[in-house]
Amino acid sequence: MSSDTTYLELSQDGGGAHKFYEVAVDGTTVTVRYGRIGAAGQVQTSAFPTVEKARAAAAKKVGEKVRKGYAPAVRGGRAARAVTRRQVASAPSTARAVAPVLWRFRTGAAAFGIHIGEDRCWVGNQSGDVYTLGHDGEVLARYQLPDGVKCLVADDFWIYAGCDDGTVYDLSSKLPFAAYEIASDVDIFWLDIHEGILNVADRDGGLTVIDHEDEYQWSRKSTGNHAWMVRRDERAVYHGHGRGVTAYAQDGGRELWHTPTDGSVLFGWQEDHSVYAGTHHHVVQRLSKASGAVEATYRCDAAVYSCATAPGGRYVFAGDSASSVYCFAADGTRLWKLGTGGGSALSMQYLGEKLYMVTTDGSLVCVDATEAAITAAQSGTVPVPLDVKSAAALPTYAPSATVRTVATPPASGIVVECVQEAGRLRVHVVSGGYDPTWNVQFPRHIRQPGARYVVEALSPAASGFYRVRGEIQRLL
Repeated sequence: MSSDTTYLELSQDGGGAHKFYEVAVDGTTVTVRYGRIGAAGQVQTSAFPTVEKARAAAAKKVGEKVRKGYAPAVRGGRAARAVTRRQVASAPSTARAVAPVLWRFRTGAAAFGIHIGEDRCWVGNQSGDVYTLGHDGEVLARYQLPDGVKCLVADDFWIYAGCDDGTVYDLSSKLPFAAYEIASDVDIFWLDIHEGILNVADRDGGLTVIDHEDEYQWSRKSTGNHAWMVRRDERAVYHGHGRGVTAYAQDGGRELWHTPTDGSVLFGWQEDHSVYAGTHHHVVQRLSKASGAVEATYRCDAAVYSCATAPGGRYVFAGDSASSVYCFAADGTRLWKLGTGGGSALSMQYLGEKLYMVTTDGSLVCVDATEAAITAAQSGTVPVPLDVKSAAALPTYAPSATVRTVATPPASGIVVECVQEAGRLRVHVVSGGYDPTWNVQFPRHIRQPGARYVVEALSPAASGFYRVRGEIQRLL
């Protein structure tokens, strides 16, 4: 390691902080790398007019971290903390018939993340691969993230991937970027994002809420561990764990209600007025968002790994640990049970009379859920599924530490500026037609005081900030 590089670590016993901070000076350039010990981390590079100013800036950064408890260390001297990778068993289905699978795409590794949008399908696996496909199964693009994908969630236009490195990546632009950094003592199990507010459920049964500036808001520790469920709306956060489901007020985290469920919660879903909890005691339970009262129970024949609904809860779907998929009427009546034809469904989503599932063998599966197709399947008639292949020249996108620079902004571009406010870097809009007092949600690793950037579009959030849409470029 060069003498111009300072490497620090902060590691606490009992599951506390376990992170590093590295500052390297190369002439007039200062490069900062930080993250969880053992991970590649995030990189931020700054340029200074002179070597002396670069060294002074680096010394200031090191001093700030030392005062927070960081100490000099040898890279590689401490091992990375173990991250929970969900270990699931999958038995053969006991159903007498197989679901009508239209197409199947094998990602090559165990997969948990799924999001089905109006224009494309998303699937993420434990190798850090995220693929987008058309609804006909055509593979469109691949994102390569630094670590395994725990889950994929959508927040209006924006798509996020929560990964084992403790980072939540925004996949909405051409190049993914780190949007949120989770504390190093939080082992992500599931997450949800609503209007830019991140909600994280973790291994210890905790719930952590982080705002659009990637800053801590509040946290709660439930009475149960292994929190595999978190859903949020404009009213509350619904947190499912080993002892049931707890609802908290979105502002401040006051407990609204707690409902013990029939077994530990392994997956969660939500509609406008209800939340659905799939449990290891073979049931999905529908709970009222207003009171927590159990409104209906949907009984399966094995532990429920995943669930989803048709709009308004008209149908309720469930995937169990024995490679079967179920459909229920809203009142709990079981309508059908079929084998998945490819392992147990770990996540699922229904759209346009099709049920999409990611299974234990790492496949994204599209099932024809129309009444005619299900009736035919129950009598043993199913289509031959298309085995989707990935294109040889598939575009692949990976997170970048830098952004492209331009001399002048495009005519349709919107200019924003990074400014120092009360010791924090904020981004505000310079172009006319926008509120200059609102913050812009912006990648932290590229923020530099005084720097200006151009973005394709900005969307206002209800809580009073702007969100970036499209590519980010830096102005020279």
